Amino acid sequence: ESGWAKMKIEGCAADKQARIDSGKDVIVGVNKYKLAKEDSLDIRDIDNNAVRDSQIARLKSVRANRDTDQVNAALADLTRCAETGEGNLLDLTVRAMRLRASVGEVSDAMEKIFGRFRATQQTVSGVYGAVVEGIASWENLKAEIVRFNDEEGRRPRIMIAKLGQDGHDRGAKVVATAFADLGFDIDVGPLFQTPEEAARLAIENDVHAVGVSSLAAGHKTLLPALVQALKDQGADDIIVFAGGVIPAQDYDFLFAAGAKAIFGPGTRIEDSAMTVLAEIRKARSQATA
Repeated sequence: ESGWAKMKIEGCAADKQARIDSGKDVIVGVNKYKLAKEDSLDIRDIDNNAVRDSQIARLKSVRANRDTDQVNAALADLTRCAETGEGNLLDLTVRAMRLRASVGEVSDAMEKIFGRFRATQQTVSGVYGAVVEGIASWENLKAEIVRFNDEEGRRPRIMIAKLGQDGHDRGAKVVATAFADLGFDIDVGPLFQTPEEAARLAIENDVHAVGVSSLAAGHKTLLPALVQALKDQGADDIIVFAGGVIPAQDYDFLFAAGAKAIFGPGTRIEDSAMTVLAEIRKARSQATA
């Protein structure tokens, strides 16, 4: 509940990333002895919208051909068991599934009593910065952020977002803590946000930029949706950038969809921070022109 174990793991991850970015730890092909030109990879391209439509159609078919009364009774038994403690939740879950209840319906039946777990969004601080402290480029970038604060009256503010069903947030947390150590104001959105929810939170927090962390191949669907949601909510001055496992052949699509920067595997956090700061300055100058 306190998140202590997860924080310790994230602290180790931030320390390791700082050592890689600074060159103190060598990974061949990542921060040393890199190829002059990387060969493109043949990657299967999935149409997420088509998959979603087919899954919805399948779910509708299942619900149309099951015994609704039996399913509702099985779900009620689950809720009753959760409330009274009488019976076996696993056995009742299996029974409901055999009657073709969906995972969501089974979860909802128990959530009525147990509620839903919400992970606390905490980030470590000072770990990344402690490793790279004193390095000239790092200190120069910190000075640039101080200058931004002097010019704008506040520090550059960024929200790191995890969209869709991508629950892998270790990399996003490392980026968040490193940016915070540089002097950025950082907000970390909850897991499993929709693009519309992320846009609303970004506006409420008055951020300059939203960074989309993508490790589950949803970027071609979710990033354009986020850009559109920001426009729909009157905040197209908030810039969007992306990072994570994003194939190089997807970059042009994402730039055309509105991404201002993309940071793939192996990107030094310091380099990404410089680019994001430059894009924020560019957007601010355009907004005041």
